[in-house]
Amino acid sequence: MLADDATVLNIKHQVLREVAKLAYEGALDEKKELLPYELIPGPKARFRCCIYKEREIIRQRVRLTEGKCPGDKESDNMIQVISAACEDCPIARYVVTDNCRKCMKKSCQQACRFGAITMGRDRAYIDPNQCKECGLCSKACPYNAIADLMRPCRRACPVDAMSYDENGICVIDEEKCIQCGHCIHSCPFGAIGSKTFIVDIINAMRAGKKVYAMVAPATEGQFGKDITMESIRTGLKKIGFEDMVEVGLGGDMTAASEAEEWAEAYKDGKKKTTSCCPAFVNMVKKHFPELYENVSTTVSPMCAVSRMLKAADPEAVTVFIGPCVAKKAESQDKTIEGNADYVLTYGEMRAMLKAKDVHFEPEENAKQEASIYGKKFANSSGVTAAVIKCLEEADENTDLKVRVCNGAAECKAALTLLKLGRLPEDFVEGMVCEGGCVGGPSQHRTEKAAMKDRNMLLDQADDRGVHANLENYPMDSFSMHR
Repeated sequence: MLADDATVLNIKHQVLREVAKLAYEGALDEKKELLPYELIPGPKARFRCCIYKEREIIRQRVRLTEGKCPGDKESDNMIQVISAACEDCPIARYVVTDNCRKCMKKSCQQACRFGAITMGRDRAYIDPNQCKECGLCSKACPYNAIADLMRPCRRACPVDAMSYDENGICVIDEEKCIQCGHCIHSCPFGAIGSKTFIVDIINAMRAGKKVYAMVAPATEGQFGKDITMESIRTGLKKIGFEDMVEVGLGGDMTAASEAEEWAEAYKDGKKKTTSCCPAFVNMVKKHFPELYENVSTTVSPMCAVSRMLKAADPEAVTVFIGPCVAKKAESQDKTIEGNADYVLTYGEMRAMLKAKDVHFEPEENAKQEASIYGKKFANSSGVTAAVIKCLEEADENTDLKVRVCNGAAECKAALTLLKLGRLPEDFVEGMVCEGGCVGGPSQHRTEKAAMKDRNMLLDQADDRGVHANLENYPMDSFSMHR
């Protein structure tokens, strides 16, 4: 997980680790009320105005770690605001700086349509109660004296789902939110987080259920060149998982199914979009609902692997592990049968490892469950490459025009063109995170930092084709469509 402020990270990870420890011990209900006092012993505050606010933030984080809303309200949204942490954020967006010369032209005052600007003794003043945050004053100022202090959560949100109540506390519009999680790590106060399933997963393990880990294709390279998929399998089994499956295998499954859809759609003159990125699918559902019929009916790689495991053992509990926050919302979508029961980010997985004092150890890269195309599903354009490969293997036409959307802005642009009937390409690959899943908000290392190690591990994969790989798995035991 990434942030500029190590304090934010430390607090978050401390809570995750301590809750995981108590859950493994079966003592969470008994001891969770003591956690704020153990983590914030006092008497001096460490990072807020007082220990009482710090302890309240810990309480709200504990609730998030239990999979609950941090406050009193009930909400199914996975992304939540920790109100006690949000209170310290600046309220006013546009602020007059010392650059103001109180010029005679008064360009800022003339540009304001809401009467929010007055002239003080030394410089202009913006009344936050009158300001509508239109930005015209900032644009009009010849001295660039009006700073745009857009709060980072709002700047990070690609669908304008952030607003603020009368106290300046962030409010998430759940009708707009696509649950991408970009706002979480943008907040320097650590005031936005996502619900976790750590307690549910540990309780399932303690109840004797067979809990399977499904590790995202983005994982290779995240933990260094010596940490292979076998390293991760061994570590996860030590903390209670029955076994682990590469979701790159699900990438092969999804690519083969989407290739069939794309071939049929191309013959019928229809345009299709991919369906593997849950934030992209949420964008379509909430902001371009008229285009939902254009979304591939093929399930995501996560769902495909989960269905395979549940076809073999209906009692299996499946857990996806990766850098994606939106996967949490996908797992809770009850309209998709057989999907993952729970989702963990890398940080949440590491909290469970630390709670059991387990570390990933170097192991040989000996087992390969996915083709190289499935493994690269996590990269921007990786889905397209895998689908084209499947079309080649099936002797279908590969002369297709695909718009690869790398990030939310490009996704919105492509969907807008598709809505207007002006999209020149035949198909759309939609990835809301720049770089693809490897650029997800809960990545352990940045895409750039992990690139060398990732490429080295991927270079060790053999050259098996997608369909050849799928011959090793019971593809006829479950459906690949929603």
